[in-house]
Amino acid sequence: MPDGFKALLLTEADGKVHAAIEELDDAALPAGDVTVRVSHSTLNYKDGLILNGLGRLVRSYPHVPGVDFAGEVESSNSPAWRPGDRVIVTGWRVGELHWGGYAGKARVKSDWLVPLPRGLTPERAMAIGTAGFTSMLAIMALEEHGLSPAGGEVVVTGAAGGLGGIAVAVLAKLGHKVAAVTGRGAAEADYLGTLGAASVVDRAELADGPKKPMLGERWAGAVDAVGGKVLAAVVAQLRYRASVAVCGNAGGIEVPTTVLPFILRGVNMLGIDSVLCPVPRRMAAWERLARDLPMDLLDSMTTRASLEDLPTLGKRILEGGVRGRVVIEL
Repeated sequence: MPDGFKALLLTEADGKVHAAIEELDDAALPAGDVTVRVSHSTLNYKDGLILNGLGRLVRSYPHVPGVDFAGEVESSNSPAWRPGDRVIVTGWRVGELHWGGYAGKARVKSDWLVPLPRGLTPERAMAIGTAGFTSMLAIMALEEHGLSPAGGEVVVTGAAGGLGGIAVAVLAKLGHKVAAVTGRGAAEADYLGTLGAASVVDRAELADGPKKPMLGERWAGAVDAVGGKVLAAVVAQLRYRASVAVCGNAGGIEVPTTVLPFILRGVNMLGIDSVLCPVPRRMAAWERLARDLPMDLLDSMTTRASLEDLPTLGKRILEGGVRGRVVIEL
């Protein structure tokens, strides 16, 4: 089969999701303008949910997960792309409503593609992946709301994960003093220090939420990858006119706070979504990552895996057992 390729295919039976590596051909791919020969993808928290049939993120089966990918254009019906172009795809519900990156090939709409920025390889682009792309969107939003290195300490929750870890590294490179929040104890302190964290905060300090909606002013800004009570505790300790960029909800979608921090301190809550992101801003975020993320640190926080490893890794990431970034080599 000359156009055959391997894919991690999910099927549903008896209310359970099953994963198997299958040999497919181009005829199995969904409709789209551009076919990409995929070289790398990533493991994200959302991938872990999908691999385990959680969250109702996938609407129909069979399905190929993988919420991002990088590779080369193989064929194109769009004048914007030619065979051989190196591209990245993040967002657009790839790996959820549309077949994603856990396959040797993917077919997508032409306007979902972003050119691989100069200075990035496909592997490093996927070491950044959707998590790192989202963290850069968060940092850009904070900067647009006045965050600067001179303003004071910035807190990052979920710092040992992919999104949080890249946020710590970029913020530190830009000159910010960063407090990294982790629930993995002192064992992560050295690792977070290598990423640039000035201090480490035990998540247990924040996990029960604030006792009052407003506490002492502590942080000049925040990147929150956890949500829930942890986010409420962060909001309660933001300084006057400070902002928190909200990127995740692993800790739940309910935020037990009041309007007081937003009225009395003028706190801003900035929602960050990697899907609903205009292409110019998408490209700007990738260019910033290529420039502002220390590549040696990116390499140090990256591990590599194969399609065969994904079912096990999908469970581990939900249990908090995956540190840094996992690149899937196709």
